[in-house]
Amino acid sequence: MSAAGGPLAGVRVVELASLAPAPFGCMVLADLGADVVRVDRPGGPGAGRLAAPSGGPLQRGRRVTALDLKSPAGVADLLRLVERADVLVEAYRPGVAERLGLGPDVCRDRNPRLVYARMTGWGQDGPLADRAGHDIDYIALAGALEPLGRAGERPHAPLNLIGDFAGGGLLLAVGVLAALLERERSGLGQVVDAAMVDGSALLTSFLHGLLGTGLWTAPRGRNLLDGGAPFYDTYATSDGGFMAVGALEPAFYGELLAGLGLAEEDLPPQYDPSGWDVLRRRFTERFAEQTRDEWAAVFAGRDACVAPVLAPGEAHRHPHNAARRTFVEVDGEVQPAPAPRFDRTPTGPPVPERDVSPVEEILTAWR
Repeated sequence: MSAAGGPLAGVRVVELASLAPAPFGCMVLADLGADVVRVDRPGGPGAGRLAAPSGGPLQRGRRVTALDLKSPAGVADLLRLVERADVLVEAYRPGVAERLGLGPDVCRDRNPRLVYARMTGWGQDGPLADRAGHDIDYIALAGALEPLGRAGERPHAPLNLIGDFAGGGLLLAVGVLAALLERERSGLGQVVDAAMVDGSALLTSFLHGLLGTGLWTAPRGRNLLDGGAPFYDTYATSDGGFMAVGALEPAFYGELLAGLGLAEEDLPPQYDPSGWDVLRRRFTERFAEQTRDEWAAVFAGRDACVAPVLAPGEAHRHPHNAARRTFVEVDGEVQPAPAPRFDRTPTGPPVPERDVSPVEEILTAWR
């Protein structure tokens, strides 16, 4: 079952097994207290080597059942779950659910209050709707990939964080929550069409604002927030580590210089791009003189917007993350904790997915 408590306690979700974005969205719903049942195909979710390991973070908080949705009996059992569910999440290509006999119209005939959430790359319509794709393709067409990378180099994909998880699964969860809230007024469910290309485009809203005001005009890697400014960048340390510098405002910039032992009067003005190469060279030289942890200690007491660059496997040990329990241990594995936090309906600790349960057992629990 899902974590005990949480603002979504009592919400019932049926998740048709799929890859990264929809499982992440359903993980968020489970973290917030929803009772999520994942429907695997017989023999497990499959999906080859790209599938997340069973019991990992993306699968936590679920109970699991197995149905052959290519058989009439499997579809009938799925529709029985739908009758008692609040949400159904599917990530098929457009038209597949309809061909299986479990599209939105069929499901809403069984349960008019159902929120039917659809997760795709390109959306339910448009020239590319039936085409295959991955995160890198969706963010490319959304205009979210081109700005990412060093000056003079090709664009660089930031893992699959933008398309799959932020623009995909997270906005899927937002759509589900909005539909559930609207249902309180109308009494009716609706279809949520969550497309990774749409969500990735939405994530560039701030960048479009900069473009509209003429504040983002230089090529990739030469603007204020893309590594062009030396006071918003990363620097190598003597031990092969890195420090992240985000000293945009003059007050923080002054603290950066003080921590580095540099005098502002000996340097070009902060916001004069003609002097940025000089600033970058001086910052590079200074950071290379000490280890990452030594620099972290230097800036620990300064409001300079400077932080050590931590690897995913060590982030949980940082004192701030440890104090806030930003990471938790689930079944012996360190994982990010549920977020955000609630004072009146706090979420419980995440729990591993449960073993496969018969449909009848789930229906009994959902009476």
